[in-house]
Amino acid sequence: MLPQKVLEEKGYHVKGKTESERRSLLVDAKALSEAGAFAIVLELITPKVAREITQSVAIPTIGIGAGGDCDGEILVVTDLLGTSPGSIRAHVKKCAHLAEQMAADGG
Repeated sequence: MLPQKVLEEKGYHVKGKTESERRSLLVDAKALSEAGAFAIVLELITPKVAREITQSVAIPTIGIGAGGDCDGEILVVTDLLGTSPGSIRAHVKKCAHLAEQMAADGG
């Protein structure tokens, strides 16, 4: 996921759904590993492709909405607690709805 391309891509989309995306992601991950990267963040990538990347590179993969097969996972606290502005991504399981509660309590 490249935030700098969100407008160009018309929003956030899960990558790796097509064979060409899968191949491109694998090639890029291997190139990063071979270039000396110490880890790769896999954000909004299909779990199947995230697993394949994780198994094919020697460096850790950190997932954000990429399934449970990465070496680590990031959860954004404001998403988790329900205080992020706008919509919360589908992969986030909110533990609370604090934005609503805070608004009801006067902010």
